[in-house]
Amino acid sequence: MPRRGTGPDWKEWLRRWDEQQQTYLPYREWRFRTMLDVVEATVGGSGRVLDLGSGPGSLSLRVLQRFPRARVVAVDYDPVVLRIGQGALGSQGGRLTWVDTKIGGPGWTDHLPAGKFDAAVSTTALHWLPPASLRRVYRDLGKLIWPNGVVLNGDRLPWGPEDPRLQRLAERVRKVRLKRAERRVDWGAWRRWWGDAARVPELASSFAEQRRRRAQHPKERALPLNDQIRALRRGGFRTVAVVWQNIEDRVLFAQR
Repeated sequence: MPRRGTGPDWKEWLRRWDEQQQTYLPYREWRFRTMLDVVEATVGGSGRVLDLGSGPGSLSLRVLQRFPRARVVAVDYDPVVLRIGQGALGSQGGRLTWVDTKIGGPGWTDHLPAGKFDAAVSTTALHWLPPASLRRVYRDLGKLIWPNGVVLNGDRLPWGPEDPRLQRLAERVRKVRLKRAERRVDWGAWRRWWGDAARVPELASSFAEQRRRRAQHPKERALPLNDQIRALRRGGFRTVAVVWQNIEDRVLFAQR
């Protein structure tokens, strides 16, 4: 909550964001660590990283903390989380750049700082994109990433209709886990975070802009795993594979 007389405590809002995200994604930190391990093992820790769907900067911050010589460009289209991230993290001494653009929209890469990237990372974000937009993102990344550079997408990557038994298995496992967790998981944490944020006066204009933009947002539709693998290969990535998974929660890796 805001500190009396000093304005919002943006770092506390970021901490609360991480807390409510962890409620729904208990393997979130392990997934983060896996992604950063792969970045270090492939391109090292001194490069330029693109964080797609950065939110308030949870993954961006972990990249910068893990790799003191790295630079990150954090991209999102939600003005509320961008405002919180900028307030909480700033520019990290010039190492962190924030970009407000609609990922996957026509010309979205024109808003990025000039130059190529060693890695692109994303976590729990790209499932919001309609299939055509996600395919465009993967094609664009083929041009934005240096040769031998990597893409890592940590998200729910479902099995497609060609794997009906695995689809049914994933649904059964989801129900088993929900039943097991119903007494431990605070299912209202996400709604409370947004409800509390909506009462912060400094975020009023950001929420107004968010409402305007969401009228144009498509309904969530996760592109199946095999379709994403094919899209990355068509984008020019020679090695594409899942490097970590927990049922349908996966990290998809691609290298040019």
